[in-house]
This record gives sequence, structure tokens and C-alpha cells, in this order.
Amino acid sequence: MNQESRKAGTRKDQTGFTKFSRITDPSDFLSSNHVNSVDSVRIYFSWIPVFLISLLSFLAPASRVSAGDAVAIGYNANGVWTDVTYHRSATPKGGKDYRTSAQAREFALRDVRRRSESSVAKASILSSSDSTGFVSVARGQDKSGKDVNVVGRAKSQAEADRKAFDVLNQTGAGAKQKIVYRYFSYGADSK
Repeated sequence: MNQESRKAGTRKDQTGFTKFSRITDPSDFLSSNHVNSVDSVRIYFSWIPVFLISLLSFLAPASRVSAGDAVAIGYNANGVWTDVTYHRSATPKGGKDYRTSAQAREFALRDVRRRSESSVAKASILSSSDSTGFVSVARGQDKSGKDVNVVGRAKSQAEADRKAFDVLNQTGAGAKQKIVYRYFSYGADSK
């Protein structure tokens, strides 16, 4: 042990933890009377718990900001969509099936590639959200016969359906409209 640590009142014990002691009598620093006295204040710590607590306190606000769901779409080599799928937070914050928005996007992209019956040349996120609510994924066709996939989000399933159909109509995909998926997802505001 060096002189600086003796002056500061620190030393390592057998477990490797550092002990900080309030020194009442510097000449009595390492004696058994001092170590066991009421005046002695010992704080045991290791850099690992301090590091982990600091890291968690830094990352915790980030997890509160983003959570929810994502809808992914896969395309073949000709640029024609082949599959649409989603990944959602099935439980509120803290539950085993709670996902951050980034995790939901990653899982949705993975799932669209895995579940596709044809080769997926490109996959992208159609929509993602960090809000709690109902989601409707709808499909329609424009005048040229090209399929259009859209997402509607709302506080009720009926309103989400209506919003999805509104988006299809706004994009000119008024033919053969149908709801492909309906689901509920917990977001960052869930408890």
C-alpha cells in the first residue's frame, strides 16, 4: 500500500474492494480498534458496479424514448413486393415481449426475409412507431394495377382501419382495398 492511500484513508481488503474510512486518529488508521469503531465509515465499491450503474442511467432515458412496432416490406429482384410483415411490442414496458423501436425494425426486416416464399432482393421499413395504439396494414391497387401497401395508426382499431383506407385513397390506390394485418402495440408511453 502506498503512502497516498494511507493518507486518504483507503485500502484494499481481501475481496479486492476498496475501503474508504473516515480517519479519526491518523496514528490509529489500520489498527483493529479503528476498523471496528463506530466512528469508522466504510464504503465498499468496485469499478464494475459503478460502471454498470452509470451505463444504465445513461441508457435508460433512451429506452423510454423509443419503443413500439415496425412494418417491413420485401421486394424481389424486379422491384415487386413479395411480402409484408410486422413486429410489435406485445407487452407493456418492462414485459418480456417489449421491444424498442429499433429492435422492432430489426426483427421485422429479419422476419420478412425468413418468411418469404420467394427470394427477397431488398427489404425496407414501411412504417414504424413508438406510440401505444392500434395499427392497420392495408393494401390497394392504383389505376395501373400496381399494389400499394400503407399503414394506419390510431387509438381504436376502427379508426386505424379508416386511416389506412384514407391513405390508400389519397395515393390513388382505390381498387381492391383490403386490410392485411390488424394489431395492437405497446409503445414508449405504455406502463
